[in-house]
Amino acid sequence: MTRRPRSHHPMRPAWLCRSCAAPWPCAPAQLHLATEFYGHSIALAFYLAANMQDAVDDLYSLGVRPDLRALHVRFLGWLSLTRRQHRADLG
Repeated sequence: MTRRPRSHHPMRPAWLCRSCAAPWPCAPAQLHLATEFYGHSIALAFYLAANMQDAVDDLYSLGVRPDLRALHVRFLGWLSLTRRQHRADLG
């Protein structure tokens, strides 16, 4: 019997990856999301922004004051890289 690879989903309320324990979205999660939302970058941005808001709320509920800039980079900062690659495909 072969084992299926574990999905890289967030573990709330800490927002760490359930599979690799890296801050979510970890690199494998980013790759999966970029593939799943290919051609729909605005939808991906909305999805990640909603998750970022959930993370902020969860961290405040834990009594942690989150670093909003770091969360923005973590959840949304990598999106510009996916858009640049897509533009290169068009050229």
